[in-house]
Amino acid sequence: MRRLLLGLAVAIATSGGAHAVTPDEKLDDPALEARARTLSVELRCMVCQNQSIDDSDAPLAHDLRVLLRERIEAGDSDEEVMDFLVARYGDFILLKPRFNAQTALLWAAPVLLLALGGVAAFRVMRRRKATVATAQSLSQDENAALARILSEK
Repeated sequence: MRRLLLGLAVAIATSGGAHAVTPDEKLDDPALEARARTLSVELRCMVCQNQSIDDSDAPLAHDLRVLLRERIEAGDSDEEVMDFLVARYGDFILLKPRFNAQTALLWAAPVLLLALGGVAAFRVMRRRKATVATAQSLSQDENAALARILSEK
């Protein structure tokens, strides 16, 4: 039982996610490799589309990881590497798109939808309240009967 728990603990501790980076891709300099890993988590695999290139086993993801490391070794800054890849593949390669004129609607859509939902809910509630108030108002005969009952007491 103790061995099972120890094995389970080791398995959990070492399972930091599925990384598809192969040993031949890794850079010798740990600082550059750390930069490459940080950037590769932000880039979308164009084949898998819901995975970063760091997690994908697709051949294109491998090529992108190699290209990324080549650009870093050539001395490009993180921003220059990202700009190069965006220029080559478009904004879709970014898992978190940048805010610009082309992506403004994408970023503003949740706020706009929430505001429209709030306005719609307000109008429905106001209309419902007016309908209830109209339904609860008494006719002239009912008002006369009510006045008679109240005057008797």
